[in-house]
Amino acid sequence: MPYRWIETAPTEGQADAPATELHLWPYRSLPRKGFVIFIVIFVTLISLPLFAVLGRVELWWLLPFVMATVAGVWWAISASYRTGEVREVLSFSPQKLRLIRRDPGRAEARDWEANPHWVRVEMHVKGGPVPNYLTLLGGPREVEIGAFLSPEERRDLHGELTRHIAKASVPDPL
Repeated sequence: MPYRWIETAPTEGQADAPATELHLWPYRSLPRKGFVIFIVIFVTLISLPLFAVLGRVELWWLLPFVMATVAGVWWAISASYRTGEVREVLSFSPQKLRLIRRDPGRAEARDWEANPHWVRVEMHVKGGPVPNYLTLLGGPREVEIGAFLSPEERRDLHGELTRHIAKASVPDPL
């Protein structure tokens, strides 16, 4: 799954340090190594018809179109990688819940904070921008979380988030 829970032990003197963090990122179906292999195979296959016109003037008419096609495919896949650089980190501590979202092309991260006691996780099965749309309520505004995950992953995450927030909202016994 394209998210991971990280448990940390609180250190002495840092009671408000996050004890649990949830890291989310979009799924990558084509890793960088696969991208290189795809481009090599694509260039090889698109160059095969050029062997028929090798040594003729028609080669110079076809070559710019072939190069433009390769450049277009390269640019499209690279743009897809750039949009996949979204990162969300949800930090749990007894005093606050904090969501930080880093988007590609934005200089600063967007963040949201709330008291875990008042936070609710809501899943909008229908009516949201995506199926099983997840939001957190309880701070100054409602925020989405994991919109780039698949509907099944958001459904699983809903249960896990509900359990973790319930655990974080329970005050420590004295």
